[in-house]
Amino acid sequence: MSTFDDRENAFENKYAHDAEMQFKAEARRNKLLGLWAAAILGKTGDDADAYAKEVVKSDFEEAGHEDVYRKVSGDLGDKADEATIRAKMNELMAEAKAQIMSEVS
Repeated sequence: MSTFDDRENAFENKYAHDAEMQFKAEARRNKLLGLWAAAILGKTGDDADAYAKEVVKSDFEEAGHEDVYRKVSGDLGDKADEATIRAKMNELMAEAKAQIMSEVS
């Protein structure tokens, strides 16, 4: 019975670790997206950082990433279309995961 319990605990630990890494990657992606959008909006320095934090906070409005898309899309208006924003979100998710993996290694 101990071996079964050990395997169960290992699976639970892996699931928790994977969920934590996904959360961190999404938060990092949102920060990077916020910095990208801030640059388009002409924000720099502390203003850009503050805007990036707003984008990160917007992810807590509902499950999924549509709340983040709506925030950035609404703020950018006609400066970036839907395809551009969604492509940037995908690109930055890959970058965020790579950054986190390099920190863990």
